Amino acid sequence: MDTPQAAPEIAVSRWFNSDPLTLAGLRGRPVLLHAFQMLCPGCVAHGTPQAEKAHRMFQQTDLMVIGLHTVFEHHAAMTPAALEAFIHEYRLTMAIGVDEAGSGGGMPVTMTRYGMRGTPSAVLIGRDGTILHHGFGKEDDMALGARIAQALG
Repeated sequence: MDTPQAAPEIAVSRWFNSDPLTLAGLRGRPVLLHAFQMLCPGCVAHGTPQAEKAHRMFQQTDLMVIGLHTVFEHHAAMTPAALEAFIHEYRLTMAIGVDEAGSGGGMPVTMTRYGMRGTPSAVLIGRDGTILHHGFGKEDDMALGARIAQALG
Protein backbone atom coordinates (compact mmCIF):
# COMPACT_ATOMS: atom_id res chain seq x y z
CA MET A 1 0.00 0.00 0.00
CA ASP A 2 1.29 3.47 -0.89
CA THR A 3 2.27 5.83 1.88
CA PRO A 4 -0.17 8.75 2.03
CA GLN A 5 1.37 11.89 0.54
CA ALA A 6 0.91 15.23 2.29
CA ALA A 7 -0.86 17.76 0.08
CA PRO A 8 1.44 20.66 -0.81
CA GLU A 9 0.20 24.13 0.12
CA ILE A 10 -1.59 26.02 -2.64
CA ALA A 11 -0.07 29.26 -3.97
CA VAL A 12 -2.78 31.75 -4.92
CA SER A 13 -2.28 35.31 -6.17
CA ARG A 14 -5.96 36.36 -6.12
CA TRP A 15 -9.24 35.00 -4.76
CA PHE A 16 -12.82 35.16 -6.06
CA ASN A 17 -15.94 34.22 -4.06
CA SER A 18 -13.83 33.83 -0.90
CA ASP A 19 -11.44 35.38 1.53
CA PRO A 20 -7.91 33.96 1.18
CA LEU A 21 -7.68 30.25 2.04
CA THR A 22 -4.81 27.89 2.86
CA LEU A 23 -4.79 24.13 3.16
CA ALA A 24 -3.16 24.53 6.58
CA GLY A 25 -6.13 26.66 7.65
CA LEU A 26 -8.56 24.04 6.30
CA ARG A 27 -6.90 21.10 8.11
CA GLY A 28 -9.62 18.94 9.64
CA ARG A 29 -11.89 19.43 6.62
CA PRO A 30 -11.84 17.45 3.38
CA VAL A 31 -10.92 19.60 0.37
CA LEU A 32 -11.70 19.09 -3.32
CA LEU A 33 -9.19 21.06 -5.37
CA HIS A 34 -10.31 21.52 -8.99
CA ALA A 35 -7.60 22.83 -11.33
CA PHE A 36 -8.97 24.38 -14.51
CA GLN A 37 -8.45 26.88 -17.30
CA MET A 38 -11.37 28.85 -18.68
CA LEU A 39 -10.24 28.10 -22.27
CA CYS A 40 -9.95 24.35 -21.64
CA PRO A 41 -12.86 22.57 -23.41
CA GLY A 42 -12.86 19.64 -20.94
CA CYS A 43 -12.95 22.07 -18.02
CA VAL A 44 -15.83 24.13 -19.43
CA ALA A 45 -17.88 21.12 -20.55
CA HIS A 46 -17.29 18.82 -17.59
CA GLY A 47 -14.72 19.54 -14.88
CA THR A 48 -15.80 22.99 -13.70
CA PRO A 49 -19.56 22.22 -13.74
CA GLN A 50 -18.78 19.01 -11.81
CA ALA A 51 -16.79 20.92 -9.16
CA GLU A 52 -19.53 23.55 -8.84
CA LYS A 53 -22.11 20.78 -8.50
CA ALA A 54 -20.04 19.15 -5.73
CA HIS A 55 -19.80 22.54 -4.01
CA ARG A 56 -23.57 22.96 -4.09
CA MET A 57 -24.48 19.36 -3.26
CA PHE A 58 -22.12 19.11 -0.29
CA GLN A 59 -22.51 22.64 1.08
CA GLN A 60 -24.32 21.29 4.17
CA THR A 61 -21.15 19.33 5.04
CA ASP A 62 -17.67 20.57 5.87
CA LEU A 63 -16.28 19.75 2.40
CA MET A 64 -14.41 22.73 0.94
CA VAL A 65 -14.38 22.95 -2.84
CA ILE A 66 -11.70 25.19 -4.31
CA GLY A 67 -11.42 26.00 -7.99
CA LEU A 68 -7.84 26.76 -9.00
CA HIS A 69 -7.42 28.70 -12.23
CA THR A 70 -4.04 27.37 -13.27
CA VAL A 71 -2.93 29.02 -16.50
CA PHE A 72 -0.11 27.32 -18.39
CA GLU A 73 -0.99 28.53 -21.91
CA HIS A 74 -2.72 31.51 -23.56
CA HIS A 75 -1.63 33.75 -20.67
CA ALA A 76 -2.62 36.99 -22.43
CA ALA A 77 -6.22 35.82 -22.88
CA MET A 78 -6.80 34.36 -19.41
CA THR A 79 -6.40 37.40 -17.20
CA PRO A 80 -8.06 37.90 -13.79
CA ALA A 81 -10.52 40.32 -15.45
CA ALA A 82 -11.50 37.67 -18.00
CA LEU A 83 -11.76 35.09 -15.20
CA GLU A 84 -14.07 37.40 -13.25
CA ALA A 85 -16.40 37.59 -16.28
CA PHE A 86 -16.19 33.79 -16.70
CA ILE A 87 -17.15 33.25 -13.04
CA HIS A 88 -20.12 35.59 -13.47
CA GLU A 89 -21.31 34.09 -16.77
CA TYR A 90 -21.10 30.50 -15.51
CA ARG A 91 -22.60 31.45 -12.12
CA LEU A 92 -19.77 29.84 -10.18
CA THR A 93 -20.11 30.17 -6.41
CA MET A 94 -17.25 27.96 -5.18
CA ALA A 95 -14.08 29.61 -3.92
CA ILE A 96 -11.75 30.24 -6.85
CA GLY A 97 -8.07 31.11 -6.61
CA VAL A 98 -5.64 32.11 -9.34
CA ASP A 99 -2.60 29.84 -9.23
CA GLU A 100 0.59 31.90 -8.87
CA ALA A 101 2.55 32.21 -12.09
CA GLY A 102 5.73 30.21 -12.28
CA SER A 103 9.09 31.88 -12.59
CA GLY A 104 9.77 33.26 -16.04
CA GLY A 105 6.20 32.58 -17.14
CA GLY A 106 6.63 28.83 -16.69
CA MET A 107 4.22 26.36 -15.17
CA PRO A 108 2.08 27.75 -12.32
CA VAL A 109 3.35 27.14 -8.78
CA THR A 110 0.56 24.92 -7.40
CA MET A 111 0.31 22.95 -10.64
CA THR A 112 4.05 22.21 -10.38
CA ARG A 113 3.87 21.31 -6.67
CA TYR A 114 1.19 18.71 -7.41
CA GLY A 115 2.79 17.39 -10.60
CA MET A 116 -0.42 18.02 -12.54
CA ARG A 117 -0.37 16.89 -16.17
CA GLY A 118 -2.92 19.46 -17.31
CA THR A 119 -6.51 20.51 -16.83
CA PRO A 120 -8.99 19.54 -15.63
CA SER A 121 -7.35 17.94 -12.61
CA ALA A 122 -9.10 17.02 -9.37
CA VAL A 123 -7.32 16.45 -6.08
CA LEU A 124 -9.24 15.19 -3.05
CA ILE A 125 -7.47 15.96 0.21
CA GLY A 126 -8.42 14.22 3.45
CA ARG A 127 -9.05 15.78 6.84
CA ASP A 128 -5.47 14.93 7.81
CA GLY A 129 -4.05 16.87 4.86
CA THR A 130 -3.06 13.85 2.77
CA ILE A 131 -3.94 13.30 -0.87
CA LEU A 132 -6.73 10.72 -1.18
CA HIS A 133 -7.19 10.99 -4.97
CA HIS A 134 -5.44 12.79 -7.81
CA GLY A 135 -7.32 12.59 -11.09
CA PHE A 136 -6.74 14.05 -14.53
CA GLY A 137 -9.29 14.56 -17.28
CA LYS A 138 -12.97 13.68 -17.22
CA GLU A 139 -14.05 11.84 -14.10
CA ASP A 140 -17.31 10.04 -13.54
CA ASP A 141 -19.72 11.98 -11.29
CA MET A 142 -20.70 8.89 -9.29
CA ALA A 143 -17.07 7.90 -8.69
CA LEU A 144 -16.14 11.40 -7.53
CA GLY A 145 -19.24 11.58 -5.33
CA ALA A 146 -18.34 8.23 -3.73
CA ARG A 147 -14.79 9.44 -3.04
CA ILE A 148 -16.14 12.64 -1.47
CA ALA A 149 -18.62 10.68 0.67
CA GLN A 150 -15.79 8.43 1.86
CA ALA A 151 -13.65 11.48 2.73
CA LEU A 152 -16.56 12.97 4.69
CA GLY A 153 -17.23 9.71 6.58
